[in-house]
Amino acid sequence: MLKDYFRLALHSVKQRKMRSWLTLLGIFIGIAAVVALISLSQGLESAIKEQFVKLGSDKVIVQAIGSGYGPPGSGAVAPLTKSDLDEIKKVKGVDQAFGRLIRSVKVQFDKEVEYTYAVSVPDDNEDLQLVIEVNNYELEQGRMLKKEDKYKAVLGKDLATDLFGKEVQLQDTLEIESKEFKVVGLLKKSGNPQQDVALVVPEAALEEILGIEGTKDMIAVEVNLGEELSTVSERIKKELRNHRNVKEGKEDFTVETPENILATLTTVLAIVQGILVGIAAISLLVGGIGIMNTMYTAVLERTKEIGIMKATGARNRQIWFLFLTESGLLGLLGGIIGVGLGLGISKTVEYAAYQIYEAYLIRADISGILIVSMLLFAFAIGAISGALPARQAAKLKPVDALRM
Repeated sequence: MLKDYFRLALHSVKQRKMRSWLTLLGIFIGIAAVVALISLSQGLESAIKEQFVKLGSDKVIVQAIGSGYGPPGSGAVAPLTKSDLDEIKKVKGVDQAFGRLIRSVKVQFDKEVEYTYAVSVPDDNEDLQLVIEVNNYELEQGRMLKKEDKYKAVLGKDLATDLFGKEVQLQDTLEIESKEFKVVGLLKKSGNPQQDVALVVPEAALEEILGIEGTKDMIAVEVNLGEELSTVSERIKKELRNHRNVKEGKEDFTVETPENILATLTTVLAIVQGILVGIAAISLLVGGIGIMNTMYTAVLERTKEIGIMKATGARNRQIWFLFLTESGLLGLLGGIIGVGLGLGISKTVEYAAYQIYEAYLIRADISGILIVSMLLFAFAIGAISGALPARQAAKLKPVDALRM
């Protein structure tokens, strides 16, 4: 019986091909937008979580609260200092801690001048290993910096290949703030735009060429094995409040764990996703109105057909269900097209992003639940939109219908 309803509904849709396509337009555009946005946002969330897994669950990042734009900590009114770093190292549960500078610098190569970010690495080999681990540095050519290196540099992939008109090679010389540095290493493409244009140099050299000493833009901390990250974070906060003479709740610094940062990013992603899906839902509303209009027109066109069905024994409930099935089928067809289009869009964005970043920083996370739920949702929109026209068709009296 149900099969007959769908067969009759499909036949009716085929009879009015142009009108059906125009009706489906709003539905499949809305569904396509929702599928693309959700799959890409879920993929981005998965990629972010993977990066935090690589960072590890035993790291804490301390930064001064900045004012204005620029790299983290560099615009702070009360920047972190070497004295703060020394206090953090004394905190119970802290295994290692090191400070870094992240500053904009002028770089000259082959008579061409550009600006990029220079990031410092500690002179101590043990701290240097922690820097490599925290930032997930992977070498493509050459070597990482050593303790004895002062005027040496390691370059991010994009800086080496794209920043200047000529590609920078190993053993080339750059002028950073008018001081010559030899390139000893080239990093692999990471997919992180900031890291891929970074210029990694020794801390002492960066302090010298910028004329600063004792300032830290951020401090990375590794806690001892078996220590609770949240407990050590609270100890660091307490110690820094005392050292910097600030009250609780009025800190001029932040102490972030991977879980804190991930939770914040996830919340932001959820808000953005909700807004974008809300905008896409407008198209679904328009599509629903289109289906309702089409079904009202169908009722008027098929009044005599309805009269014949009623005269031959069809009940109100059967007429109502037939038109409801037809409107639901319109929604489902729009959903099928929309899901296919949405998956195509999300995969295209993923491919384009990979070509740009050479890493799956932006990717489509497609799940069977998403596809099935979108198809059911499209069918529901169609059925709900067709409920009133179907009710009108079911209420027609056989005599009145046959007269028209």
